[in-house]
Amino acid sequence: MRQLAPAALRDRLADGSRKPPLLLDVREPWEFDQCRIEGSVLVPMGDVPSRFGERDAEAEVVVICHHGIRSHQVALFLEHYGLAAVYNTHGGVDAWADQVDPAMRKY
Repeated sequence: MRQLAPAALRDRLADGSRKPPLLLDVREPWEFDQCRIEGSVLVPMGDVPSRFGERDAEAEVVVICHHGIRSHQVALFLEHYGLAAVYNTHGGVDAWADQVDPAMRKY
């Protein structure tokens, strides 16, 4: 399982020479409403299996949750079912707020 630190994700998103990854936020809607990384797409963890077919198998996917536990499980699931470039955001949005965006609301 590949991990991506918040600062590395920030740098990847800022790199205009690369296609940005899909930021897949697997938290619940109420959590997503509290805070989110700009450009992320909400697909709650429980909905991922039924929406799996919506993803491009070759696209780079960065999975996000609150602390990195749910996203790790979803990233493993996506890898198991053939997605080639999947990363877990180490520490989730909580670490993103601490390390990249201190103005982000925390819960």
